[in-house]
Amino acid sequence: METIKLTNGVEMPLLGYGVFLVPPQEAERCVTDALEVGYRLIDTAQAYYNEEGVGAAIAKSSVKREDIFLVTKVWIANAGEEKAAQSINESLRKLQTDYIDLLLIHQAYGDVFGSWRAMEKAYKAGKVRAIGVSNFQAARFFDFAHYVDVKPMVNQLQCNPMIQQMGIEPLLAETDTKMMAWGPLGGQGVDGIVKSELLAAIGQKYGKSAAQVALRWLTQRGIVAIPKSSHKERMVQNLNIFDFTLTTEEMARIATMNQHDTGTVNFQDPQFVKYLIETYG
Repeated sequence: METIKLTNGVEMPLLGYGVFLVPPQEAERCVTDALEVGYRLIDTAQAYYNEEGVGAAIAKSSVKREDIFLVTKVWIANAGEEKAAQSINESLRKLQTDYIDLLLIHQAYGDVFGSWRAMEKAYKAGKVRAIGVSNFQAARFFDFAHYVDVKPMVNQLQCNPMIQQMGIEPLLAETDTKMMAWGPLGGQGVDGIVKSELLAAIGQKYGKSAAQVALRWLTQRGIVAIPKSSHKERMVQNLNIFDFTLTTEEMARIATMNQHDTGTVNFQDPQFVKYLIETYG
């Protein structure tokens, strides 16, 4: 498994398994399967309501805890220093672990600075190995990163060949913040990646599928990808992307697929923000 080094020296796998929209009752089985086929990064969140299943799978696995890179996120309902601190302890309990490898702020709203203070304390106390943010678009990310002591080590964003997030890369580079891609194969208003004729044609050269090419394109950009599947055979396929390398020309051809650089979810839309805050804040 290829890895990427965070600013504090922590090594993070470039490919992981995401459990967004995995039902709580299915999470343990899915994560068990993912670990069995070779995944070592598992991405969950408080708002996914499946941390218990993830924790149970890890606790029962023969894979050592130190070989697993576990990610979760503080939800907007737990924003603020006191609430966030309590929620971190609750996540540790649900995940049946003494530490979280990467903890993210899930949304850029609510008392994010209070949440970050709690996360910094958890980081310094050894409860968390690395901290970052999720869904912080360019302007919000710059503002946030400018005012915090420990700079975000990761920003998880919607990213794939049709949503390439090129615009935010220079800002992330200023703080050496790594990008992590949710929806690396589509979803949330994106369709056509796994059926792309361009990706399929490139894949033929290597004996790979369009999906595998899309994931390899991300990881070659140094972007961590977390595809989700409830089918074990698809998990295996998604993981099997490190035995080939796309050429510079192929990378450039895939770059022409970009349609929505910042994503299909407008996290700066006042109505969307109003919905988040009034529903979960």
